[in-house]
Amino acid sequence: MTEIKILIQNGIKNLEDGNYEDALSFFDQALLLEPENPDLWNQKGIVLRSLGRYEEASECYNKSLQLDPRDRASS
Repeated sequence: MTEIKILIQNGIKNLEDGNYEDALSFFDQALLLEPENPDLWNQKGIVLRSLGRYEEASECYNKSLQLDPRDRASS
């Protein structure tokens, strides 16, 4: 398994377990490897929202949309 996949899995697991600071760390590390990955920016936004850091979360969601503006639900 690649390093990026391990980081993402750990981030998601920590997010699901409510370990938001740890999840944020994993997603930040993953973004260092893939800064143009819109899904990672979205995941980071979810973590930040969970931490009550709404303005930063909004910036992450906007970055995700900037990288991939498609509405995946309708495509």
